[in-house]
Amino acid sequence: MSDAHNEHESLIKTPKQLVVALIAAFVAPIICIVLLVQFVTSGKLPAAGSKAQSPEAIAARIQPVSDIGYTFQDTSGPKVLQTGEAVFKTICIACHGAGVAGAPKFGESSAWAPRYKAGYDKLLDHALHGFNAMPARGGNPDLADIEVARAMVYMVNSSGGSFKEPEAPAAPAAK
Repeated sequence: MSDAHNEHESLIKTPKQLVVALIAAFVAPIICIVLLVQFVTSGKLPAAGSKAQSPEAIAARIQPVSDIGYTFQDTSGPKVLQTGEAVFKTICIACHGAGVAGAPKFGESSAWAPRYKAGYDKLLDHALHGFNAMPARGGNPDLADIEVARAMVYMVNSSGGSFKEPEAPAAPAAK
């Protein structure tokens, strides 16, 4: 025979070698799959006595993202007026904290001086009805006039102004 015929011989020469090759072809992948499953499931599981599976921990993990950071208000009762600082920290700081779109930065007296020299009424009108890029009421239509005025006075007074904080209107007498 020629040498070319010998190059094409198989490694399996007996029926016993064929049976061993077939068994290895089925058993090796199954062993790999079992080892992979064991590796994946052997991660850090909560230890006995941990609080990870308590009802409170589960509720905290599955709560809607939209509920985080929002407080619901009872609108059936009388409106509770916010302080100027509270309004500033929740609404006004978005623009006046960084000076967005030309808004004067909080506490920067050189930027606020020309504005508060124009007068309380003009500055309040700009805060209530909007001016340049600033939306009316800072973009929150639910704010009462007194809350907007308090926030404006808080910002002006923190920047060197001396406006008097507006008083809350008297509650109507009960009949």
